[in-house]
Amino acid sequence: MSEAATSPSARLSALVLDRLLDGTGVSERPTEWTTLRGPASPEPVGHVRYFTGGLSSVASVVYIGLVLPAAALDSHMVFAFGADDGPLPHFTLDSVYAGGGHAFHLDLVQRADLAAHPVYTDTVYGPLTKPHALAAEIPGLTAAAISPRQRSLMSPWMLVHRADEAALRAVGPIAEEYVEHWLSLAAAMPAQVAGELAGTDLPERDRRLRTALFSREIDPVWGRVDRLLGTETTDRLRHLLITGRPEGTR
Repeated sequence: MSEAATSPSARLSALVLDRLLDGTGVSERPTEWTTLRGPASPEPVGHVRYFTGGLSSVASVVYIGLVLPAAALDSHMVFAFGADDGPLPHFTLDSVYAGGGHAFHLDLVQRADLAAHPVYTDTVYGPLTKPHALAAEIPGLTAAAISPRQRSLMSPWMLVHRADEAALRAVGPIAEEYVEHWLSLAAAMPAQVAGELAGTDLPERDRRLRTALFSREIDPVWGRVDRLLGTETTDRLRHLLITGRPEGTR
């Protein structure tokens, strides 16, 4: 596996990241974040991996790991971003151990208004209905509390739960189904989807969506990352996620 998968959270993220790398053909690019350190301690607290190239429908793949045993924090974030001018949804997985328990978030982030684009909705999300429903059958999963504003940025097929260790392991096959479906869309999006979205300014919509998705005002997680890494580093990571590339690159 790509990461040192020593915990259930790390193993789930590694499973997903490895499949994304294999399926997209992206290549790892060097960044300044081989090691992340915070202002309060010289000890490493995580690292970032950044991948580009491969399928033309895929802009980049980003992994951010934050591991701080002294604080019982084990956080792994995986993003696969579609090209800004295309309809491919963004794949996202967060897999976290914090506060004495596990949690995860899994989704394909929509690139168009779902109510107004039924072909896009049925193509992108229809095949996720069955694996989405399977999560309700896993003992040990409980719905996580996130704000309606956060939910508005995601899809109705989002899974966001707290979990015990056995439940998090059981999420693995569902995450694999989400990944495999996303990869099938990345390889070949049906032509009728592009036709339905012909009037949508995909780059501008995506810029606005990602600015909100990784906003401090909407997602309180960034305040916690500030305390761990410092505001400057956090802002640069947010820039990477909003734009899909490190500062200073095109």
